[in-house]
Order: sequence, then C-alpha cells, then structure tokens
Amino acid sequence: MSEKVTVAFQGVPGAFSEDAAYRYFGNGVEPVPCAEFNEVFNRVARGEVDFGIVPVENTLEGSVSQVNALLLDNDLTVVGEEIIQVVHCLIGHPGTSQGDIRKVYSHPQALAQCRNFLEKHPNWEKIPAYDTAGAVKQLKERGQKDEVAVASSRAASAYDMEVLREGIQDSDRNYTRFFVLEKRASFLEEGGKTSLIFATKDLPGALHHCLGAFAERGVNMTKLESRPRRDRFWEYVFFVDIDGHADDETISKALADLVRRAAFVKVLGSYKGAERPYEK
Repeated sequence: MSEKVTVAFQGVPGAFSEDAAYRYFGNGVEPVPCAEFNEVFNRVARGEVDFGIVPVENTLEGSVSQVNALLLDNDLTVVGEEIIQVVHCLIGHPGTSQGDIRKVYSHPQALAQCRNFLEKHPNWEKIPAYDTAGAVKQLKERGQKDEVAVASSRAASAYDMEVLREGIQDSDRNYTRFFVLEKRASFLEEGGKTSLIFATKDLPGALHHCLGAFAERGVNMTKLESRPRRDRFWEYVFFVDIDGHADDETISKALADLVRRAAFVKVLGSYKGAERPYEK
C-alpha cells in the first residue's frame, strides 16, 4: 500500500484549508494541522511534510496578507492551486433547535459573511473566534446546547456535530484560492500559469516600465496587486499572475527583461491553474 501524501495546513481538522487539501490531492492525503501559517511554511521547508496548502485570496475579503508576506520571505515553490466555494453552515449539538440558541461563535469574517441570516436573530450573541473549525471544536468540548458555530459541513463531521442549517452565507460568490507549496529546486515541467513578485526602482514611470516587459510580448496578466514591504517604509512589492510557463520562450524572455527593469524579481512557480467553478 502506498503511503499517503502529507500536507500541512493552518487550522484544526474541519478547516476550509483541509477541505482544499482533500479537493486537490484526493483521499490519499494525510492532512497535518498547524497552529499558524508560518508553521506550514516551516514544516515544508524542513521536509517534515510533502506539501503545504495555504489560502492566498478570497473573492469577498481579498488577499491574505500574512501568507503573501511568507511567500516573499520563504523559498518554497508554488506547484498548484485549488479554488473552493466557501459554504457556511450553522452547526450545533445534535438535537439543538434554533429556539435553544443564545450564542454564535466563528471567525469574524465568517460572521460578517453571514450577516443577513444572523441579523434575523437579534437575540443571538455573536462572539468572534480564532477560526471556524476551531469554534466547532470548542463547542464540542464545552457541551452547551445553547451555543452554535458557523463553519463548514466538514467541521461538523469532524467533531460529530449537526448541521442545523446549510448555506447561510450572504453571497454564493464566496470562493477562496489556495496555493500548494513544495520544497523543490526547480519548477514543474508543465503548467499554464506563473506567479511572481517584483519591486520597482524608485523612478518616475517605473511600474509602467516593468509591466511593459509583458505587454510588449503579448503576455496576459491575470493579477496585479501591490502590498507594502514590511522591512521598508512606504515601499511596495507587486504580486502578479500571468498566463504561460516560466520556461516558455516568450515568458522566459519577458521575465529576463523584467529582471533588467525591476529592483528585484522572485518567481514563485509555474503550475496548472485550477478550474474556476464560478465561470461555468
């Protein structure tokens, strides 16, 4: 019997990141929970797990700043991506009715994303928690039937709790994109998408000049986002996705040109892009 692939993720069993790991790798995966995002990166870097999976952006909340900073500071390679729909459920102890509920626990973003449903129950106290699945875990440990949590159906299954109501989020266009990370010396040989980070020189028109490396060669850019550099005041780095593999002739020439134009360039990896379910 082949060994399962070990994949580090931030959170506890039942987290959306664990769901992404199963979606990407299938049932032959052994998820490894980590308390913090930096622990995910460190475990992959030390070879303690085969891969890591981390959220990088959400269609409603935007980018995950801490993960972006870790992508910049670490030398792991992006080898894949997964996109999952975030479906929030109201979760409680088996047999709980809505009339029993007095307190609702979840991550602040999850509570905000279910505002319309929760506002219909003004007598429920909304209490922020560190993460969604962790709220369900604590709910199970406390054993109070007047307490519920907002989390995924996987979290309910992980702790033998009951989904009281599924799909309580305000928007069905709530998706999170995840990067799959590996410690490797080279990029994957196949893949039609490349992610990179660059910083401009301190010159007028510097960003326009850098982007010209792609525009002049007809390279399609699917993402451009600026983030502040933590170690330098009022300086920014740009996170970019482009179509094509870093070893493709056109992309390779564009990246080499960008190196000449920019202050620095870091290519995170080339990989197969995930299917975008919301474009079906």
